[in-house]
Amino acid sequence: MSWGTELWDQFDNLEKHTQWGIDILEKYIKFVKERTEIELSYAKQLRNLAKKYQPKKNSKEEEEYRYTACKAFLSTLNEMNDYAGQHEVISENMTSNITVELARYVQELKQERKSYFHDGRKAQQHIEICWKQLESSKRRFERDCKEADRAQQYFEKMDADINVTKADVEKARQQAQVRHQMAEDSKADYSSILQKFNHEQHEYYHTHIPNIFQKIQEMEERRIVRIGESMKTYAEVDRQVIPIIGKCLDEIVKAAESIDQKNDSQLVIEAYKSGFEPPGDIEFEDYTQPMKRTVSDNSLSNSREGKSELKFGGKSKGKLWPFIKKNKLSLKLGATPEDFSNLPPEQRRKKLQQKVDELNKEIQKEMDQRDAITKMKDVYLKNPQMGDPASLDHKLAEVSQNIEKLRLEAQKFEAWLAEVEGRLPARSEQGRRQSGMFDAQNPATVNSCAQDRESPDGSYTEEQSQEGEVKVLATDFDDEFDEEEPLPAIGTCKALYTFEGQNEGTVSVVEGETLYVIEEDKGDGWTRIRRNEDEEGYVPTSYVEVYLDKNAKDS
Repeated sequence: MSWGTELWDQFDNLEKHTQWGIDILEKYIKFVKERTEIELSYAKQLRNLAKKYQPKKNSKEEEEYRYTACKAFLSTLNEMNDYAGQHEVISENMTSNITVELARYVQELKQERKSYFHDGRKAQQHIEICWKQLESSKRRFERDCKEADRAQQYFEKMDADINVTKADVEKARQQAQVRHQMAEDSKADYSSILQKFNHEQHEYYHTHIPNIFQKIQEMEERRIVRIGESMKTYAEVDRQVIPIIGKCLDEIVKAAESIDQKNDSQLVIEAYKSGFEPPGDIEFEDYTQPMKRTVSDNSLSNSREGKSELKFGGKSKGKLWPFIKKNKLSLKLGATPEDFSNLPPEQRRKKLQQKVDELNKEIQKEMDQRDAITKMKDVYLKNPQMGDPASLDHKLAEVSQNIEKLRLEAQKFEAWLAEVEGRLPARSEQGRRQSGMFDAQNPATVNSCAQDRESPDGSYTEEQSQEGEVKVLATDFDDEFDEEEPLPAIGTCKALYTFEGQNEGTVSVVEGETLYVIEEDKGDGWTRIRRNEDEEGYVPTSYVEVYLDKNAKDS
């Protein structure tokens, strides 16, 4: 099976077919190139996706990744980065092993094809020239033969005519002989050219063209083999990354299996445990016993009566805490106290311990730096040519100052930590204080509250209790706020711990102090309280024990 023998007369069709083969190869190159672009784009999108869901540094999100479920999700994001990297490897290998190699091969193939068809056209042109020479000698031979025949006929005619002179006859004979000789020469020339043409034609169809077509056939078969090898490489590039992709998926499964719901539940306890003991039982309040109408000047009833006088006796009413909501917001957004006094004891202890650990690490780091500088100074002292020891004194003094500052800072936080840890263990006593709160420290408060809700005839009425609520004359903070009535007290509360209200909108309380509750905790960890007509604000809910009036609970 040879194109040279089977397709000896299909030069033009072979030229078209080989060009089609190159087009197919270029189409495959374009296909692989687009595949590499898709792989790169997919890898980039995967990386962006993984980056998008990575926890932000120094944010609340980063703290959430202590939980095993979040750790597993973080592992998944990291594995997705490796997964994306394998798609980049696919793109790189396909580009280097297929696209680049085939592009180079196509250029070589085009040059080779051009050379072969150039030789073929050259052979065609040569045989066409030989054919033209043959045709020319043939026509000349034919023309000379006709001229010789006409000259012979003319001579015979002149020889037969008795009226023609002998000289004319001789001239005609000589002319016929010349024409006959020319015909013989043309015949010999034609015969020689014909033999030459037949030889060239035989060489053309049996040697030159078969050789050229055979080379073209081999070139085309190499192209077919090359595209097949490229397709195998295409599959192998994908196959090579399958084990690594499998490892990525295995790691994701491993991370998922490492999720521990019990551990996460324990972390929730550690994150939100306040360190308080649950309140004790509330003592029974016996309203059947006669109650004293007189109360002390600092009782809650007296305070309410004074406020009632303000409400009913005076016409003017002030603005009550026009900045309360803004202050509450600024409290949330404001700077955290240095000693974390705004946190419950257990959370405060953790924060202080964390701060102490950080300071100790910084101290150790500075000490290591001081040791290194000291060693370098010793080297300079032993070998002055290496450097001036005095040049390190300033740096050594600076490091020593930093260590001293950090130690003082650490001592301050350790003192706060010792204070918190000294309070936390006494939970039994704390619970005892809470359970006996009304007996030991708050009987007058309970009686006063009951008296406030009593009607003149001694009966308990909700309306009288509500009428007893007062309005506070507050300072005019800002003209842009409308005048508001003070919020009614909905119960009382007792401070379990001392709280220093350092931020705007908060109020300081002392442990054991009893105050009015005018707004419950809305879920944000803060309760709004009132001490007197002009002093109210927010305290952490975990720092007080709230006792709501019955009508407030039912409403």
